Amino acid sequence: MTFPGAEALPQTPLLVVDRAALTRNLDRMQALCDAAGVRLRAHGKMHKCVALGRLQVERGAVGLCAQTVGEAEAFAAGGIADILVTAPPPPWGAARLAALAKSGARIGVTADDAGQIDRLSDAAVAAGTTLDLVVDLDLGTHRTGAYPADALALARAADAAPGLRFAGLQAYLGHLQHLSDLDLRRSADEAAFAVLQALVAELTAAGLPPGVITGGGTGTHAFDLASGVFTELQAGSYLLMDVEYEDCGPPGGGAWPFEAALMVATTVVSARHKSHVVVDAGFKGMSMDGPPAQVMAGAAPGSLWRPMGDEHGMIAHPALIDVLKAGGREPLGFDRAVSAADADPARAFPPDAPKVGDIVWLRPGHCDPTINLYDALHVWDGERLERWAVDARRVSPA
Repeated sequence: MTFPGAEALPQTPLLVVDRAALTRNLDRMQALCDAAGVRLRAHGKMHKCVALGRLQVERGAVGLCAQTVGEAEAFAAGGIADILVTAPPPPWGAARLAALAKSGARIGVTADDAGQIDRLSDAAVAAGTTLDLVVDLDLGTHRTGAYPADALALARAADAAPGLRFAGLQAYLGHLQHLSDLDLRRSADEAAFAVLQALVAELTAAGLPPGVITGGGTGTHAFDLASGVFTELQAGSYLLMDVEYEDCGPPGGGAWPFEAALMVATTVVSARHKSHVVVDAGFKGMSMDGPPAQVMAGAAPGSLWRPMGDEHGMIAHPALIDVLKAGGREPLGFDRAVSAADADPARAFPPDAPKVGDIVWLRPGHCDPTINLYDALHVWDGERLERWAVDARRVSPA
């Protein structure tokens, strides 16, 4: 990734996307899907950005996935014409999704129980429209989804419900996406494929052939595309990538075909300590539900970022990591270790440590929730930054 200079940044912390890497990621995934004869339904929950969603569709995606009703509304308002809501909506969401379908967008909705199907049917009939109904399956993630034994009954209910069109099955295997054991990731994915193939045969024999088998993700994309069972791939993180995916490795081993395209620009605001400097990105600038952000540029190789509260983080110098380790887990250990190092004349300030005002570039540990902390992506083309709103991150009715 190329990095803009400090003079090009309006403020920090700032989400910056390398447009060249982004474009390569778009084209590589689309080419993989095209070669496999599988439609790409890119997952918009990762970026929550209408401009990025439109770019994915323009370059070949059949449409977008949305995880929430609000995301679906934002994408539809931005011109995305084909949207699948990949989690069963709450009761209040049925009427709003039916209204989207009435307005002209093709809206698919997932459900995992008969009550949801009834509510969606009532909402669609009241709006005078039709919703595609995809039966959501639980093949191990245990978040949403019906067990396979219930799939036929739910498909029959959807097929018989006015205002609904039974469209197919969803099988998202979220629990497999970051498995570091590649053999286990593959074998578990293949076991799920066998269940899906049996369900397709069962539904077809019952006169309800599923037109859509949708699911998969970045961490299993190679297996999913080769399975012969998925008709749609729901990958999202491939577009920007993060430390969590880099750590777990690509399906099949080797090197990822997708590049790091997302960075957080931070500014050094204090450099008073030998062991570390302080930047303006803490918990409010970087999600911590995954691995820590990775220092990519602007500091000595091997430097580490760690949060230091809501608004601040440290950039720890690799030559003085022992100072931070010496603090241990004692309540005041960090205070004593840093103070002792600062007072030790045998220790010098590292000459290659960043200075106040310098920009340090961080790669997020988990891209989705980090993006959700910001109101815009700033796309860098090598010469200028273009602001793209993260317009679907929170959508509430007026």
